[in-house]
Amino acid sequence: MKKLLILGLPLILAAAFFNCGGRRSLPINNYYDYDRSLPLEDSLRVEQETDQYTMYAVTYRSFHEAVVTGLFTIPKNIQQPMPAIIFVHGIGDSKTVDYMQAGHQYLVDAGYAVLRIDIANHGDRKIHDYEYDFTNGYRYWTRDIVAQTVFDLRRAIDFLSTRPEIDSTRIGYFGISFGGMIGTIFCGVDKRIKVPVIALAGGEFNLAFKFKALSKATKIYLSIMDPINFVAEISPRPLLMINASKDDIVPPMMTKAMYRKAKEPKKIIWYPTKHREIPLDKAFPEAVGWFEKYL
Repeated sequence: MKKLLILGLPLILAAAFFNCGGRRSLPINNYYDYDRSLPLEDSLRVEQETDQYTMYAVTYRSFHEAVVTGLFTIPKNIQQPMPAIIFVHGIGDSKTVDYMQAGHQYLVDAGYAVLRIDIANHGDRKIHDYEYDFTNGYRYWTRDIVAQTVFDLRRAIDFLSTRPEIDSTRIGYFGISFGGMIGTIFCGVDKRIKVPVIALAGGEFNLAFKFKALSKATKIYLSIMDPINFVAEISPRPLLMINASKDDIVPPMMTKAMYRKAKEPKKIIWYPTKHREIPLDKAFPEAVGWFEKYL
């Protein structure tokens, strides 16, 4: 997980979302509405076959004509239709990075189908080597990566809903770091996710703007990309947050702010580590336990 710098979002439409006092004048989650009837044009190819599961390389078409790449694993000897987890990586990584491989195995062992997708401009979708940054450089390009991936995740549910192996009423989400931040937006706007687990993420990105943190321009820029604006919409679905109390990438104050904004039912778990040192052998079983309890 490379260092998370900052996210950005479109000013187009955003001016209509906030007035001078910073209050919403229109629901910002409407930005992520889309036409579900658009063809998925999905394709599957067997990538790996084991005694435990069949893994497919999958592609499907998203909003803005984007083609999403992923891996879709279906456990064997599990009653169908089965529950599924959409599992998303951190910034600069991909669906096959080591911690994603480890988490995938925990989920499959627990009897879940798993869909891992590449965030826009990551993994098999990578086109440019620009740095991701919210405050400087290509911040509007970064903004588009966030927004595009929210649409991609909504289309992921559309894809899963076409699969006879999957119970479309039992879909969970597990996002790590950047995948957790984007996933908070996604789970806030798409009620089809029944149970979200968000790891190593936070909100209140305006804190990165220092003396401009409370300006109207900053609020407009961040309106449709700051997870703190969406996390309350997850309720009444049960939210689990997993975090590092010594996080050197996502400041704990950002995590605490987002957790405060979230509504019940919710739970937060802290590990006394830095961002990249969180104990996966403890965190992943906690996530699985949450899914087993609520999904």
